[in-house]
Amino acid sequence: MSEVEIITDGGRRRRWSSAEKLRIVEETLDGSESISAVARRNGVAPNLLYRWRKLMLEGGSVAVSGDDDVTSNKKVRQMEDRIRELERQLGRKTMEAEILREALDRSRAKKPTLLAGSLKKDGSR
Repeated sequence: MSEVEIITDGGRRRRWSSAEKLRIVEETLDGSESISAVARRNGVAPNLLYRWRKLMLEGGSVAVSGDDDVTSNKKVRQMEDRIRELERQLGRKTMEAEILREALDRSRAKKPTLLAGSLKKDGSR
């Protein structure tokens, strides 16, 4: 039987500073080495480096330093849903205002004829 050696990393995640992330991502942009080779040399998982690179190309250094999308797709969908709801409510209120304005115009148009009929020919009531 052969022996098996188990290597553990200590159970902690490594925290990368923004400057370190940017430096490592910039190494991948010159194209002289593969992303996997740059990741190995810097002790970063290749999939993490691919993520950092994607974030930087999409959202710039702000996205990489925050290690998150500039705005997540879920948040964008929620905002779009909210915009649609507000537009629907605005349409309803606009229609209500037009109906009230039209009713007010009609009531104002009827008043002078009522007053004119109630006045006597000499101008008194």
